[in-house]
Amino acid sequence: MDSWTTGASLNVCDFSPDQPLQGPSDVVSASGELMRDMMSRPWGQVSPSVYETGRLVTLAPWLLGHEDRVAYLVATQRPDGAWGVPDGYGLVPTLSATEALLSVLIRGDQVGDREVLIGAVRRGLRVVSGWLSETAVSALPDTPAIEVIVPALVSLINAHLDGLGECEIGYLPIPEGMSEGPLTRIRQHLESGAALPGKLLHALEVAGQAAASAPAVNPTSIGTVGASPAATAAWLSGSALSDPGHHARRYLEAVALRHGGPVPVGLPITVFERGWVLSWLARAGIPFDVPPEMLADLRAAIGPEGTPAGAGLPPDADTTSVALYALALLGMPCEPDSLWAFETPTHFCTWQGEEGSSVSVNAHVLDAFGQYAMARPEQAHHYAAVLGRLAAWLRERQRPDGSWDDRWHASPYYATVSCALALHEFGGAESTVAVRSAVRWVVTTQREDGSWGRWGGTAEETAYAMQLLLMTGHGPGDEPREEAVRRGYRYLLASADPVDGPALWHDKDLYLPLAIVRAAVLAALHLAQSSGLVVQQAGQL
Repeated sequence: MDSWTTGASLNVCDFSPDQPLQGPSDVVSASGELMRDMMSRPWGQVSPSVYETGRLVTLAPWLLGHEDRVAYLVATQRPDGAWGVPDGYGLVPTLSATEALLSVLIRGDQVGDREVLIGAVRRGLRVVSGWLSETAVSALPDTPAIEVIVPALVSLINAHLDGLGECEIGYLPIPEGMSEGPLTRIRQHLESGAALPGKLLHALEVAGQAAASAPAVNPTSIGTVGASPAATAAWLSGSALSDPGHHARRYLEAVALRHGGPVPVGLPITVFERGWVLSWLARAGIPFDVPPEMLADLRAAIGPEGTPAGAGLPPDADTTSVALYALALLGMPCEPDSLWAFETPTHFCTWQGEEGSSVSVNAHVLDAFGQYAMARPEQAHHYAAVLGRLAAWLRERQRPDGSWDDRWHASPYYATVSCALALHEFGGAESTVAVRSAVRWVVTTQREDGSWGRWGGTAEETAYAMQLLLMTGHGPGDEPREEAVRRGYRYLLASADPVDGPALWHDKDLYLPLAIVRAAVLAALHLAQSSGLVVQQAGQL
């Protein structure tokens, strides 16, 4: 069973400005510690989510940690009344938190200071009222299920306002371009007894009463519905909860204990976490020991239709390709035939029925095919055509400034490192110009303090930028690139807690996969130390 250890952040390498990272041995030691952490917490390490926590406040006030979840929502509200980060990402968490605190007030839960809760609700209502009246769908980020989550939350809040009788805020509008049509069809589908597509189970909470004990929904063996605490709570809301040993209830209790009440947007993420961590560390050339059972489990997770990120989710091309790539890097190449299930006439979809496309997914598929072809040269000719198609598709989607952006991460640095590294290694000579353009973009967007980042400098985004600069080939005399690496290295060494947010990864809410980001930072530090461009004693930089 997964460890119930709490803790929302991890100190990468256990270093601080007063105890700087000394050299390669520290990175190797930290990588070994990361392996032990992952084995002790096999469900994964993920930051808490305002959206998901808000849904549990509404759906499961009986669950242990209820008062702590309410306190978390109050504590994480911004001074302007919103929750979350800029550029439209705050809409979903702000709606969820506001609706949850309204539910607490209307139910009369004996938690928190009522006046404090009323003030938080008023501020939240004011900010979402302004956003919804001014925002079109095209201005919102492409996060999973946003097209049904927003109408569902707006409807719940309006029902609360209707019951209050008097409120300075009128009914909330649904953003232009959204409607309740898809939401209605999901609910009718469940009420008919029909099964939902696997990807919709992750957001089952939008179905309201139709989700409660829906007969077509079956929790996994560990109790999760859609690898989502909110979806699981929505399904359990039709239960009398007389059985404290029910495996879905036990799942929720285990997840709630992780952060002392607040919950992540998705758990478990076992395969996803292991694939990315092993890939970051192995690609950077860090010598580390992988527990044999971790490799065996990763290999066993890949079936004919691919592998999901974790129990309760459908298989997806992203997790499948990164797992295959990691196995090939670590000397266990597996035929990547399961990826063909995701092929479309133009690219590879994340899952069947995906609307839109992802450059990072296709970059990872390029990695998987390319690395397997390198490991099995006698079979390389089978993959030459698809490697060429994928590389061309990625090059066509590069932005004029040299970067890429993507639907699975808020930062262009993640998308750009994914695409540039795949093209550098497996995109052929035709990709040289695209990779050079990406390098120029990274060098020119470095911040004054040596960091990189979309909204501000972060260790995570700095790690991606440094990996791109250090792994795409450089020769003597490339002073701008070399100086950028030195400055970035100093920034990482000075970061007391490099995985202390912000959350940048896309799900229903933005989230921070702690072990994955930790591995990305370790990879960047190791590459810098191995490059000969930095002095390994931090005090001598």
